[in-house]
Amino acid sequence: MRPRVAVFTDKIDWHVEAFARALARLGARPVAVRLAACKIDTTRPYGLAIPGFRAAPPDIGVVRAIGDGSLEAITMRLGVLHALGALGVPMVNDARAIERCTDKSMASFLLVRAGLRTPATFVAQTEAQARAIVRRECPRGPLVLKPLFGAQGWGLQLVRNEAELPSLQDARGVYYLQRFVEPRIVSGAARFEDMRVLISAGGIVGAMRRRSEQWITNVRQGARPVAVTPSAVEAETALRAAKALGAVCAGVDLIADENGAPLVLEVNSMAGWSGLQRVTGFSIAERLAADVLLMVKR
Repeated sequence: MRPRVAVFTDKIDWHVEAFARALARLGARPVAVRLAACKIDTTRPYGLAIPGFRAAPPDIGVVRAIGDGSLEAITMRLGVLHALGALGVPMVNDARAIERCTDKSMASFLLVRAGLRTPATFVAQTEAQARAIVRRECPRGPLVLKPLFGAQGWGLQLVRNEAELPSLQDARGVYYLQRFVEPRIVSGAARFEDMRVLISAGGIVGAMRRRSEQWITNVRQGARPVAVTPSAVEAETALRAAKALGAVCAGVDLIADENGAPLVLEVNSMAGWSGLQRVTGFSIAERLAADVLLMVKR
């Protein structure tokens, strides 16, 4: 019987289409499902209403996106994912891993607890606390203010002094501040770069350096992907980072410190791979699909 795969998303983008085609080529039946259209319904056969899966839950679920919404809406969608896990449906990734990766503050805490090195990180809930951190830390170098929940480099801000600190409202109630890692100097010019390592099922799918003319190095914001083979230390660091957050599939972002040793910036539980595919000689979607279907057979 063809495995039924629920691909949870908020829109049918390039990643969903490529992944669905790969699943179909491998003999599965993919169904794209908007999490916003799912609900808990205790009158249904398995307690959930998931479009395309009326009589029984999917054989496996793959979460590509949660979608925007209120705190209540996001909580409910995560509740659906938690419910699928309680039903024994394998998930890539499960709700707990998504929560850990999406909340940058918890991710930083868990990474350090696992013995991994990250840039020094400070999280505050008041402007007074944030200002005290900036006064104490910025004489040693800038801090990066990041949205607690954010991706693709949007909303990042470099903070060098108190005047550059936004209001609590503009910071959306939480100041997540991380030490800025100074770029390497190559031929007299700053080279802004980091490394994205794509992890799947305990192995490395591929990696790239993201090089940019400015300090934000996301491909969506103009960085250039360059194929790279991670060193043994970089590979081990990326794998340990994904494991620390419980992610089966993840994009792990590393940056080199002043000695060239890797620091973990973050772990993305719903990582895209369009940039990495540009410098990779095989279909990443097919590799990911094959790993997902192996989970169904276990």
